[in-house]
Amino acid sequence: MTDRLSGIREFVTVVEAGSFAAAASRLNLSRSAVGKAVARLEGRLGVRLCHRTTRVLSLTEDGHAFYERCTRALRELDEAEQALESGRAEPAGMVRVTVPVVFGRHCVAPILYDVAREHRGLVLEIAFTDRPVDIIEEGYDLAVRNGTLPKDPGLMTRTLARQSMSVCASPAYLERHGRPATLADLSSHQAIDYANPRYTRTWLFPDRQGNNVEIVMKGRLRLDDLEAIGDAAAAGLGLAWLPCWLIRSRIAKGELIRLFDDLPATEFNSSALWPRTPFLPSRVRILIDRLAARMPAMMG
Repeated sequence: MTDRLSGIREFVTVVEAGSFAAAASRLNLSRSAVGKAVARLEGRLGVRLCHRTTRVLSLTEDGHAFYERCTRALRELDEAEQALESGRAEPAGMVRVTVPVVFGRHCVAPILYDVAREHRGLVLEIAFTDRPVDIIEEGYDLAVRNGTLPKDPGLMTRTLARQSMSVCASPAYLERHGRPATLADLSSHQAIDYANPRYTRTWLFPDRQGNNVEIVMKGRLRLDDLEAIGDAAAAGLGLAWLPCWLIRSRIAKGELIRLFDDLPATEFNSSALWPRTPFLPSRVRILIDRLAARMPAMMG
């Protein structure tokens, strides 16, 4: 049975990844090892499964038929393994996680590290990135995201926590330019803008009815890193609109002052996403449960 399965996982991954190099990265193998595994599979079957060129990989007619049957078989095997694994008391195995860079370092990774220390059989691969990630296509088991989630029937979601936003400024800036008393006063102040096209450039403030009031700020400084915005605000270069968890220590040290504490704060969901599956492996479930239990306190 082992010999009959040899090369099938590699073949399916090559097709789904679109190239031998991409498949090798997903499988944590060399490109040569993946190519040889598929070649041995073709030799055993006596057919060519795919056409190889330097730029394009395409399936033969036999390859298409074989791929469809292989994906069904592997899905059955994966579900069988997950059903067994979900009943284990001690989680073990690889979990690939993707998280935003700054938020991941401050609010997610410390929790995951604690889980890894407790469960020696877990292997965690954490990708810190702010780029859009196709969770299923890129082979991730779990993702943590902030704000509005993509509508994808192939993904399951769970809200982990709510993070609040706050306007802040350094004491030096407020001494030079005055402290804004109302939202209307913001128009006369300089802002440090978050230069990330995936996120809104307007500052949002919920009114008493729960509707968002959008304020477009003016500013000469645009940065694509939240921590750098906090640094610039502490240096007195303008007002900043940042997550409360990010500025908490600066507020405590007196480097920044939180403004508009009397107004409701804009909040965004932080959520876990994972590929839809009949059986969630315990190694993934324990990460989700631990994040949901601890993240609210870290972000308060």
